[in-house]
Amino acid sequence: MTGSHEMESIMLDSMEEEFPVSVETLGKLVDVPKGFDTYAELGGLSGLSTKLKSNIKTGLPLEKSSTEENRVLKYSKNILPDPPHQPLWSIVLDALSDHILILLIVAAVVSIVLGSIDYTSDHPETGWIDGVAILVAVILVVGITSLNDFKNQARFRELNDKSNDKEVKGIRGGEQCQISIFDVKVGDIISLDTGDIICADGVFIEGHALKCDESSITGESDPIKKGQPQDNMDPFLISGSMVIEGFGTMLVTAVGVNSFNGKTMMGLRVASEDTPLQMKLSVLASRIGYFGMGAAILMLLIAIPKYFIQRKVHDIEITREDAQPIVQLVISAITIVVVAVPEGLPLAVTMALAYGMMKMFKENNLVRNLASCETMGSATTICSDKTGTLTQNVMSVVTGTICGVFPTLDGIAQKIPKHVQSILTDGMAINSNAYEGVSSKGKLEFIGSKTECALLNFGKLFGCDYNEVRKRLEVVELYPFSSARKRMSVLVKHDQNLRLFTKGASEIILGQCGSYLDEAGNIRPISEAKAYFEEQINNFASDALRTIGLAYRDFQYGECDFKEPPENNLVFIGIVGIKDPLRPEVPEAVEICKRAGIVVRMVTGDNLVTAQNIARNCGILTEGGLCMEGPKFRELSQSEMDAILPKLQVLARSSPTDKQLLVGRLKDLGEVVAVTGDGTNDGPALKLANVGFSMGISGTEVAIAASDVVLLDDNFASIVRAVLWGRNIYDAICKFLQFQLTVNVVAVTVAFIGTLTSDVVEDKDNSSSSGSADKVTEEEPRQGSPLTAVQLLWVNLIMDTLAALALATEPPTPELLERPPNGKNAPLITRSMWKNIIGQAALQLAILFTILYQGHNIFQHFVPQAHGPIIKNGLHHYTLVFNCFVFLQLFNEINARVLGSRTNPFKNFFNNPIFIAVMIFTLGVQIIFVTFGGSATSTDSLYIVEWICCVVVGAISLPVGLLLRKIPIREPVVKNEIPVHSEAVYTSPSPNPSSSNLLGSGGAKPISKDYPTSGESTPPINDEGSPLVTRKTSVGASANDNINTPIPSSSSNLVNLNKPTQVGRGWQIVRQTHKKLVVINALKEFSQNKEPGLVDVVRGTNRGSLHLPVNQINN
Repeated sequence: MTGSHEMESIMLDSMEEEFPVSVETLGKLVDVPKGFDTYAELGGLSGLSTKLKSNIKTGLPLEKSSTEENRVLKYSKNILPDPPHQPLWSIVLDALSDHILILLIVAAVVSIVLGSIDYTSDHPETGWIDGVAILVAVILVVGITSLNDFKNQARFRELNDKSNDKEVKGIRGGEQCQISIFDVKVGDIISLDTGDIICADGVFIEGHALKCDESSITGESDPIKKGQPQDNMDPFLISGSMVIEGFGTMLVTAVGVNSFNGKTMMGLRVASEDTPLQMKLSVLASRIGYFGMGAAILMLLIAIPKYFIQRKVHDIEITREDAQPIVQLVISAITIVVVAVPEGLPLAVTMALAYGMMKMFKENNLVRNLASCETMGSATTICSDKTGTLTQNVMSVVTGTICGVFPTLDGIAQKIPKHVQSILTDGMAINSNAYEGVSSKGKLEFIGSKTECALLNFGKLFGCDYNEVRKRLEVVELYPFSSARKRMSVLVKHDQNLRLFTKGASEIILGQCGSYLDEAGNIRPISEAKAYFEEQINNFASDALRTIGLAYRDFQYGECDFKEPPENNLVFIGIVGIKDPLRPEVPEAVEICKRAGIVVRMVTGDNLVTAQNIARNCGILTEGGLCMEGPKFRELSQSEMDAILPKLQVLARSSPTDKQLLVGRLKDLGEVVAVTGDGTNDGPALKLANVGFSMGISGTEVAIAASDVVLLDDNFASIVRAVLWGRNIYDAICKFLQFQLTVNVVAVTVAFIGTLTSDVVEDKDNSSSSGSADKVTEEEPRQGSPLTAVQLLWVNLIMDTLAALALATEPPTPELLERPPNGKNAPLITRSMWKNIIGQAALQLAILFTILYQGHNIFQHFVPQAHGPIIKNGLHHYTLVFNCFVFLQLFNEINARVLGSRTNPFKNFFNNPIFIAVMIFTLGVQIIFVTFGGSATSTDSLYIVEWICCVVVGAISLPVGLLLRKIPIREPVVKNEIPVHSEAVYTSPSPNPSSSNLLGSGGAKPISKDYPTSGESTPPINDEGSPLVTRKTSVGASANDNINTPIPSSSSNLVNLNKPTQVGRGWQIVRQTHKKLVVINALKEFSQNKEPGLVDVVRGTNRGSLHLPVNQINN
């Protein structure tokens, strides 16, 4: 022991010598107030890197060594220890702490005691068996349920670990590489880019315009610009803060539990909350439990007095032996409560979520927020990015125009003047954050923005070495790309002066230019060729190419202060057309969404023409669909926005603010919105959406942190899979509800009525007079429930844990996407579910009560003569009741596999091995239970013919289930929480002389020409007696337009409609979802006879606005 202590002491001394800076000292650097003095004492950046055995140029070594092992031992890993998970024994104790189970255990113990005492039991040698059997059954039920919970907990932990694991860019061994966030060490050199969430504490090494948001940490609302202390700047980078601008590198000083964010997170750990569906089902379970408790109390209040009255009526003396039947009645009552309380409801949700999340992960959907699994099934609209989601994000320059040439890449270096090539390649190399490095797959490739990677690859055609350019040119100022600016610029030293390189959206860059480079590389006024460049941009965009404009400008020192980017009067170098192929699976995925009742909208930063072509190619943009640019969209009033949203399919040149505005308005209108995003500025929209999807490959850490689901492959088709699983999880819960509520009703009713109608005194007299010596006539009729506590506990296990396991693991089928989304406010139990529950319950009760009251006569025909008569309410009789009951549940579990009017419960039956395994297990245990249970299970072995009869009786539920599903039933229309998409009519405003200019010279072009005109019928009038107009107008651009049509300004007023109203021939305002009719004023179009303006009648729905003829909406 002494030797080990000495060895440990030697190792600690060795670490202290090797790494003299303590964890505490490093922690002071980022504490509040920040440790400028401590930093100076450590020798600044160079002194600190030396003490940490690191190199600010080459980083830590790649090779393993004792030094690196000691580094981890002293400064820890960048991993927070797992929160203490609940051990299995604790889950078991929690289950046993249920008050109802405690009552049942106490009653079982009392039963054991009373059954074992001579003066309280007829058979003291076996009287204890009932109580022990109940205890064993409780242990089995609790054990299996707890084990299931424990496994689900382990699955969630595994998924959580995977969701936290991501890669950061760093330098090791002098090479840029990708490092797992869990592998980041003190002394590492980490690269930072806009959108990164800093993974460890550190100090600034170098960079440009690096600004961090530390508001959540220090309370400082303004971004903090990072730099060296000698420049009077803050060098400290705090874990958990966000890079909102610029880029740079940092030296890591603290990781894991020793970092600022690690300490904070360790102090904030809280238990996870239930999802909305879990909470909703918990409330339902409580209500059902109250029903069961009421039935149990009522049963005791009737059964106990009845027992004593019967004893009195038949002059039977009440003795101590009567305590045992009373205890059995109490046990039956408690067991009714146990069966009635559907603990399996929250369990089924947990199991469905755990199973669904694991399967979704395998299909490239990493769920970060449990509730999103439920919400996805209700999604009514998807607002998708283009790049990387609809396209492959494999970009390459395929065409362009530089100096008026370059239709193809062949021999491009010979077509462009040398000095222009130099300007072009310098700009592409220095005005970029991409670099060549080893990817996570071990390949040498460009890493960074795919657009920048494409430009660097393009530069190789001119023999450009981007590293040489970056070493040669000294960066003075960097103006990072942002979604609002749509461009990026860098100012560098050049020939004793300064040169600005700019790249960005081609039409925006072109608009900032005052001149261009001609075929010979000479600078000419832009006015000579601007129309040509605009035409080229449209041509490239028409081929679905992304166009990037490149420009530059030379400055003298002191010409301006450069605090703001001097991006005006630039020299236009040219345009490159970048191809990003459409993912081949996207058109089919979009078509599936349409069939599933989901509207897909593209929201992109690309120009309108490119966006239109991509949207048309993948099926998003359809005939009559609207395309619009973000700046015009954000200028709309709320009423104008509501008017176009049903047809808006493409939002181009949009900023994250436009996306947020679109998502917010769609949600206000009752839509359930799914949104994709990858940038830092997408965070608000991702948070605002009902379900936010971030990109696992191209997404920034901010976007990932704000999202509910991470698309590991950045693929739109994965969103469709997520919707499929969301609907499947919802359906799994409904299937389980349909099954469990049927069992609940039947079990409680049979136990309740069976107990009240049993008559022990008369049965005893009958049995004693029979005089038969065989095994059945020797048995006595049983007082109390025909289903004993042990049997009901077995049923409880069947309908809770085992049914949850079987039905919650049903794999999804394509049919789930052939129906509209689940309503946001749809009831948990639909009318068709109630139909099946009530129908099956009625069938089962009719069968079981027939067997309970006449089964001893019916089954007498199926047993051998040697068996003798079946005693009513005797052991054999009640075994038949119990066995038929279980088989009815087994076959009804097959029925529960389908919802609604689908007829075939055996479809895809063999696709779920878990369901089959549960059925086989239940059947096997039931056979053992009945055949070998004896006194412990209160059963008597049955003959083969009786087993066949029980199977036939149980199978009756299958054809009855088919008949029930064939009965048509109409589900109610689910209203939204707020008035949305009411029937809208565009009507003319008050005459306004200035309004004639709103549409420009061309006016508005109707999208559709099949609407009736006002001359075809008398228009309706509003409350004030004014006519409502009846012609159709349109706003925005149609699928076939290449430009936006401006939206007319408008104001809204409300009128009441109390009955269906005719609006032109073939159209009418149908019964309203809400009491108000939105009348949106549109621009008046005057004709020779002063004909009123155009009108659009839209029926309100819970999902979106539909344009339908009267024969389709006359209900």
